[in-house]
Amino acid sequence: MKKFLTAIFSVASTTCALAQEAPTSPLEFSGSVDTYYKYDFAKKSNIPTSFASDHNSVSLGMLDLVLKKKTGKASFVGEISFGPRGQTQSIPDAANDGSSFHIQNLYVNYDFSDKFSMTAGYMGTFIGYEVISPVGNFNYSTSYLFTNGPFQNAGIKATYKFSDKVSLMAGLFNDWNLYSATRGVSSIGGQLMVSPVEGWTAYLNVLSGADPTGYGTIEDLTTSYQITKAFKLGLNAANYDKADDAGGYAGVALYPQVAVADAVTLGLRGEYFKIKDVGTTQGTSYTGLTFTANIKSGGLTFIPEVRLDHNGDKPFANKTGGAAPNAGQFSLAAVYAF
Repeated sequence: MKKFLTAIFSVASTTCALAQEAPTSPLEFSGSVDTYYKYDFAKKSNIPTSFASDHNSVSLGMLDLVLKKKTGKASFVGEISFGPRGQTQSIPDAANDGSSFHIQNLYVNYDFSDKFSMTAGYMGTFIGYEVISPVGNFNYSTSYLFTNGPFQNAGIKATYKFSDKVSLMAGLFNDWNLYSATRGVSSIGGQLMVSPVEGWTAYLNVLSGADPTGYGTIEDLTTSYQITKAFKLGLNAANYDKADDAGGYAGVALYPQVAVADAVTLGLRGEYFKIKDVGTTQGTSYTGLTFTANIKSGGLTFIPEVRLDHNGDKPFANKTGGAAPNAGQFSLAAVYAF
């Protein structure tokens, strides 16, 4: 009995010592709030991308709340949102029941070493340039590439950091945008990060498996280069092929931005997006130009924006309700990050 108690005391002492030695970061709390006004030149909601669709209305974006903490080698991230922008656009399920509440991120991470780590849970997707939170984007409206790709991936992934310039991630994931899989662990994905020179980072991404309506494979390039202190250039190019020749999409978006003052940056998003043919059904293509300014004051960013989209197949509506090849809108958003 004495030996048993001694062993228990020894284990407890060792555990307490390790806990005391493990560095613990404070609980981090951050988030954002956003609202917007949008006026469509045809006086109706007309451009079929995500979020900010209300016409002639002062409308809500979302309240986004983020918690982070690290203890030793273990850490977690939890992010929830309330409001229309926070809703996922996936097929309705238990994770997306039509309410304005949505979990954006909920995952744990463990650093086995300075080079190797693993992450498991529900994570913002690694595919694409734009994200759901307006704090992470320069433009307030979103691209066709963003709307048609995954928003989140639930799964487990491993990342190996070869150096500050190169890292590799590989993982197994559920269906797109779902807390729990309807078709099991059904996708495999990977990401190669390279940073050739200071200020330039590129991500080569691939995801193959179940999407909300079937199966397919995405190849994606996301890159940005801070060429000078004032000028930044971003690029997103992607190709998606659905299984059994069931269509898909391809597109490219360019994001030049220039800082004209300490608190003012001007930018442009130029995008070409094509929906592929399906059998005898011909696909269609969109081009879009979005002119955006970011005007900052403390944690608040004002985002005036003019967007002009074109499609020769006339999917838009004009003021009288007739088919039109062009659509345009003006919006003014206010985003506060804390």
